[in-house]
Amino acid sequence: MSLMGQMMNMPLMISSLLTHAARHNGDVEIVSKRVEGDMHHTTWSEVELRSRKLAQALARLGCQAGDRVGTLAWNGYRHLEIYYGSSGSELVCHTVNPRLFPQQIAWIINDAQDKVLFVDINLLPLVEKLITSLPKVEAVILMAGREHMPRETSIPKLLCYEDLIEAEDGQYSWPSFDENTAACICYTSGTTGNPKGAVYSHRSTVLHAFAAAIPEGMCLHATDTVLPVVPMFHVNAWGIPYVAALIGCKLVFPGHHLDGASLFNLFEQEQVTISAGVPTIWLGLLNHVKQNNLKFSSFRSTIIGGAACPPTMIRAFENDYNVEVIHAWGMTELSPIGTLGRLKAKHKDLPLVQKQKILEKQGKSVYGIDMRIVDAEGQVLPWDGKASGDLEVRGHWVISSYFNVDKSPLHDGWFPTGDVATIDSDGYMQITDRSKDVIKSGGEWISSIDLENVAMGHPAVHEAAVIAAHHPKWDERPLLVVVKKPDAQVTREELLAFYDGKIPKWQVPDDVVFVTEIPHTATGKIYKLGLREQFKDHTLPTS
Repeated sequence: MSLMGQMMNMPLMISSLLTHAARHNGDVEIVSKRVEGDMHHTTWSEVELRSRKLAQALARLGCQAGDRVGTLAWNGYRHLEIYYGSSGSELVCHTVNPRLFPQQIAWIINDAQDKVLFVDINLLPLVEKLITSLPKVEAVILMAGREHMPRETSIPKLLCYEDLIEAEDGQYSWPSFDENTAACICYTSGTTGNPKGAVYSHRSTVLHAFAAAIPEGMCLHATDTVLPVVPMFHVNAWGIPYVAALIGCKLVFPGHHLDGASLFNLFEQEQVTISAGVPTIWLGLLNHVKQNNLKFSSFRSTIIGGAACPPTMIRAFENDYNVEVIHAWGMTELSPIGTLGRLKAKHKDLPLVQKQKILEKQGKSVYGIDMRIVDAEGQVLPWDGKASGDLEVRGHWVISSYFNVDKSPLHDGWFPTGDVATIDSDGYMQITDRSKDVIKSGGEWISSIDLENVAMGHPAVHEAAVIAAHHPKWDERPLLVVVKKPDAQVTREELLAFYDGKIPKWQVPDDVVFVTEIPHTATGKIYKLGLREQFKDHTLPTS
């Protein structure tokens, strides 16, 4: 008979991260550049108190355990309070990406059955347009003070965030419950059909925070000042709001001000040491500092993920500005961290060029994530850096199923990522292709199927295919390949204009090429690998 450990059985609670931060690092600052235009300063202690008041307010609004609390908001202290105030009180925090097409936003909110919806000031017009199609939402809370409440609105029950906080006394104790209880929901971008919800537990979120905090992860210290450029609606800002509480470091939130000049000024003003975001944002920042002959005085490290980081960007950060780049890979279904690019001890004496080649890969697994590559028959392939196969993962913060979807996505207990990769003998993984034909533009996914469906609705189009074309700023942009119907006439401009109002503007293809025939596979499917090869050197007019 096994001998059982004699340890306290304390469930892993998200609220414990905040309690720890308030108790041991209560005076550490949290700085936000607000949507209102000003700078706001608070502390971990104050955030913890206001989060408890928010939990009281949500209960007063009738929210009960398991109810979903939606947010349409940028990075800021109020959004942080919602993270903890909702999840900590056994509600489920549901961050919604405001950059999605309005109909997708409505679909996601309705699928999650959000009971209340928090919204930033500059996103209120979006909610006013959608409110009639959100039957489950009982109240909308404007994330502002009384002075910013609109005189007129189409929203039946619009409440003021600060009024809700001020009405409570904060005499609230965080409850303890099963650590496998749902804490948050993040939806995929809906690249194949409707978006799918990934439901994270308290246990998985706390374990993910521990893994992200260690030296082999994000390597945060209590002395750091971290600025998450990655939005809080992108897989919970890659877990940084939880990691920062665990470590007790200073947090700086940029709001929606993500241009190069705004970021540089905030970095310098608040002496930011570490950040995280997608390559597109860093390109804007690098261009700004280069054009204005500027240097960073405190910035030492950045985690870059969401899309492959160009080697030239890594070199620019490290050689020109002495900023370490940590190349990362993950996805919504992984909470999101899967791999991070860190060198091993055996690499320390390698020539610089060889070190750089290793760090250009997506990195190796952090503890808590296991990965493998398999061939088309599901046979496991060797880690030799040459064999290329479908990347599958499993781990403590990997989903086992999607919200409201009966069919499990798992393959023999492993999650198929949809990426094709190699893994070398040291465990470094490199994405070589995608098994799904999606376009990754500036860290945002674009569905080729959606774009093709719109094009096929044009009366002059016989067949259409959308593939990714290289773009120097956005990494990839959609290229529309079209076969016209016999005797039909249509121009590039007419086809692009046909997308107006059907999809978000940023998803509209950058160019159109007309061909006499689109290649197909033996099973009749469009042969996109052949198309990508055919147009690999195509120069987009937006390049």
